[in-house]
Amino acid sequence: MGAQTEPVSPRIEIPRDPAVAAEVAALVNRVYAAAEEGLWRAGAARITPPEVAGLVRQGEIVVARLDGRIVGCVRVRALDERVGGFGMLAADPAHRGHGVGRRLVDFAERLSRERGLTTMRLEPLVPTRRPHPGKQALHAWYTRLGYRVTRDGAIEEQYPELAALLAVPCDHVIYHKDLGRA
Repeated sequence: MGAQTEPVSPRIEIPRDPAVAAEVAALVNRVYAAAEEGLWRAGAARITPPEVAGLVRQGEIVVARLDGRIVGCVRVRALDERVGGFGMLAADPAHRGHGVGRRLVDFAERLSRERGLTTMRLEPLVPTRRPHPGKQALHAWYTRLGYRVTRDGAIEEQYPELAALLAVPCDHVIYHKDLGRA
């Protein structure tokens, strides 16, 4: 029997070099293509490298690195003077279950608290006509992390440009978490 090793914890950082854009975009698109299978029209990309490069320049992208390779990412930003938001959370499937996503969410929450924000928000897409196993699992995970659904609405209301790329009708569900409670 070989010795068991503890999973190595990834390094979380805010990259300053937009050269990471292609790697981050590829990870996000690969993860979302699997996690949201059937929701998007064929060929629809979640995000492009130039879009990611812009987010890197704005300081909104956070990455998790393991042995120098990006194994996860999240977008973090202030939505207003009180509310922070995270989105585009993605963990390389080879590293799921090792805490990459949790570490990224913890970092996003801590960063938002440090910036004086009191609430964290996220807005996943959820199909309206039938349950989606991946979305149900995410709902359970977000709930365990302390997030609560505060609203849901048709995606067309907030993001009409995304609605045109969807293969099935979806709502965007809004979750909030009070950052005053650690």
